[in-house]
Amino acid sequence: MIESETTYKVRDSENTKHVSFKPTKEFHTNDYSNRYIQTGSLPQKHVTNIENSVEGYPKLQKLFQEKEKQVSQYASTPFGCKVDIDEMVPTLNRWIQRDNLSFDVVMVGCLTDNQFIYPLLTQLPLDKLVSKPGFLFIWASSQKINELSKLLNNEIWAKKFRRSEELVFVPIDKESPFYPGLDQDDSTLLEKMQWHCWMCITGTVRRSTDGHLIHCNVDTDLQIETQNTRNGAVPSHLYKVAENFSTATRRLHIIPARTGWETPVRLRPGWVIMSPDVMLDNFSPNRYKNEISNIGTNIPLKNEIEALRPKSPIQKAV
Repeated sequence: MIESETTYKVRDSENTKHVSFKPTKEFHTNDYSNRYIQTGSLPQKHVTNIENSVEGYPKLQKLFQEKEKQVSQYASTPFGCKVDIDEMVPTLNRWIQRDNLSFDVVMVGCLTDNQFIYPLLTQLPLDKLVSKPGFLFIWASSQKINELSKLLNNEIWAKKFRRSEELVFVPIDKESPFYPGLDQDDSTLLEKMQWHCWMCITGTVRRSTDGHLIHCNVDTDLQIETQNTRNGAVPSHLYKVAENFSTATRRLHIIPARTGWETPVRLRPGWVIMSPDVMLDNFSPNRYKNEISNIGTNIPLKNEIEALRPKSPIQKAV
């Protein structure tokens, strides 16, 4: 008698060992720290969704695309202001007093070690330069962020700028142009390779009621360098975080450092970039104010983006 295929399947299933769902004594972990010791491969190189952080989330992908289009649509001309570090404070004072200029988003610093951030921050008229409400982003290495923390915790500063969030940018490896190597101590066992950013707020802003000022903040607090990141003093990640967080169109980036031709400071639509080494010196206060008056100081709300963006849960009345 020839047994059918079904009979064999039944017998195989009877002989199959019972699967236990009890926890095993051996733990299977991805020990990337040990892998780094053995191979020299850094843990951040094994993050699978670096290139597309919203992979597998079609609504968030659509939100990113729509937001990027809208930011581009309401962006001013890319402006550069080539100024020596010693002349930055006098130049900004002229913008404030003579040209009556102010900005809603101000970013200070870039991903280079030789920055004069601390002395500049103590001299900059930031309380007059940043509008209320407004947003201040300060980027620095792990070594210098401790100095900035002491400054921001100062009682005078705390009254003007409320520290809100900390952002982190991590280079992919030691060969990265963003690797902070100048301030490293050769005798240390552990190396700090991340960059930190303090995001501060002027005035009172609440996400639940001020959706016209702060918008689709879907970026994570941790950004990792991608393979497609262009060489330069400022990766696009830094700008995108500010653009996605605030709907403001008046944006200023102050870079108090000499970056040189090897790490160029590129212009970006929607931003005024002040640097000693910016690639183009084309800023005109009058032209800028005319463009902003035509564009508007805030990107208008769009129903499609409003439907897609994450929102704070509505509290039910007791």
